[in-house]
Amino acid sequence: MPRIRGANIEEHHEMVWTDIEEATRQLLLERDYDSINMGHIAARAGLARNTLYNYARDKSALVLALTQRASRPSVERVATIAARSADSATERMREIIDAVLEASMDQAMQPMFRPGSDKLVAEVPKGPDNPFQAIVVEVENVVREGVARGEFRDVGDVRLTVELLSGVMRAGAERIGRDASALAETGAEAREVILASLVRRPG
Repeated sequence: MPRIRGANIEEHHEMVWTDIEEATRQLLLERDYDSINMGHIAARAGLARNTLYNYARDKSALVLALTQRASRPSVERVATIAARSADSATERMREIIDAVLEASMDQAMQPMFRPGSDKLVAEVPKGPDNPFQAIVVEVENVVREGVARGEFRDVGDVRLTVELLSGVMRAGAERIGRDASALAETGAEAREVILASLVRRPG
């Protein structure tokens, strides 16, 4: 039986997940996604291969689990901002843009936003099973509130609008992935582009 690290089994599992996250991140920064297999990840994490299979059945399941874990703080932060209904939709949208772009600087998230990450991103399911779907839903709600309050123009199809604007966010995150010092400049430009497309113009 493998040695248990930590004070209890939950703490042990958390420590192992941390090792898996770091091993996967390092490998993704070193080589192409397709060239990485479960054996590589297990070896880098200091695990037996069969132990890694206790955490995920294959590489796709592992990527999903790691993305869910890495995205959790961002999802919680965005949900907290979106719930502040006393604040204007414009202010909340500004803060959500900053929160999402700052999250792209997290080491666990950076491989998702680096150049050439298309195959890695493709492993993350679309729709309700996507770890970032909760963020999309919160943003859609803020846009609907902004429209209802007259802050935002009537965009028509809210879901389509948010989907299109998410392309701006991904481009910004990829830029920050290439150059972390670009956070402030990229954030300012992303806020400008997104809010210009939403805020109702006088007259």
